Amino acid sequence: MEKIPVIGMGTSRTFNIQNDSGMLGLVEVLNAFVRGGGQVIDSSPMYGNAESTVGRILNITKPPEKLFFATKVWIEGKQAGIEQMHLSAKRMGSSTLDLIAVHNLLDWKTQLSTLKRGKEEGKVRYIGITTSHGRYHEELLRIMRVEEIDFVQFSYNIQDRQAERDMLPLAMDQGIATMINRPYARGSLFKATRGHPIPEFARELGINSWAQFFLKFILSHPGVTNIIPATSKKIHMMDNMEANKGVIPTPNQRLAMLEAFKQVTG
Repeated sequence: MEKIPVIGMGTSRTFNIQNDSGMLGLVEVLNAFVRGGGQVIDSSPMYGNAESTVGRILNITKPPEKLFFATKVWIEGKQAGIEQMHLSAKRMGSSTLDLIAVHNLLDWKTQLSTLKRGKEEGKVRYIGITTSHGRYHEELLRIMRVEEIDFVQFSYNIQDRQAERDMLPLAMDQGIATMINRPYARGSLFKATRGHPIPEFARELGINSWAQFFLKFILSHPGVTNIIPATSKKIHMMDNMEANKGVIPTPNQRLAMLEAFKQVTG
């Protein structure tokens, strides 16, 4: 499998705009993403107008760099799934999507069968499964053990570390790439650390904000391939992309980061 930059871009909520009023700001967000070395853009039909917004912005910006388009199939039924995937590609403005994953395991046997055939025919490069719900945890693990998939997406952050016990080790054993959602626990990590300075030792790792602290903690796990924080603000995107640079925390530094977070949050 090819190498991709570890910090990607999610589009849940942030790119679901109803009119042109938010387009300029999102153009700046995507430009900052590309300038920061980003490639992976993740979306889903579940995210309202997000796929179409991505396509419209890319048509405006026309970035010269190769991007990695990832989306999902989120519907029941074989033909409905095929039609939704075609529509996603059209919306995002890419004839071939790099990755399509079954979203939240919905009708996963049907859709995964279609995806496998599509991969054989060169219609999609990589296929996978995603979940952001804990109730699907065990089923996702079972799928990872028995199905030939390229990517798996799930939640993981410094506060929610369940994936360290099973999903990340299993992904490494099975040779499955990982895409991490909810790296900031939907913003609750910032609320927990508000008013507290980042630890001094973190600056030795090139970390200058809590956002970079949280991202570098995640990316330092050897089982992590890509992380997809979402934002609608250029300044936050620029901050996120700094985590693509500098050194990767060692296992001992990871422990120090975890201890520092615990001390701040009690």
